[in-house]
This record gives sequence, structure tokens and C-alpha cells, in this order.
Amino acid sequence: MHAPKGKYAWTVTVGEKGQIVIPKQAREVFSIKPGDTLILLGDEARGIAIPPKHTFSEWTRLFFEEEGK
Repeated sequence: MHAPKGKYAWTVTVGEKGQIVIPKQAREVFSIKPGDTLILLGDEARGIAIPPKHTFSEWTRLFFEEEGK
């Protein structure tokens, strides 16, 4: 299957300490550099999202709004 332009999917492995490595291609696409701060949002029903820091307000509104409202 070919992903639409601008859409990506990667797999990561969780290490013994619960750490993951962001794939090199993902770091390049999203300009993630050593020392950058990332946001980890979690929802038991929807899953985990790691949005860019500059989109924090929009993502938190979308991620934490209750479904059906």
C-alpha cells in the first residue's frame, strides 16, 4: 500500500527502560533535533500521539475533547 503524500507510519521497539527511538526518517521529516522537547498525549480509547510542540494547543483540544460533544 502506498501512503498518501504527507502521511507516514513507522514502527518502534520499546526498550527495557520504556524508551523508544524515533526513526531517522521521522526525525528528518519533522526536523526533530537532540534536545528538542516533544509532547506525549495519551487516551486509552484513541491511543498515543506525539505532536510537534508548536501545535500543543490544537492537539490538546482535539485529543482531550469528549467524543460526541
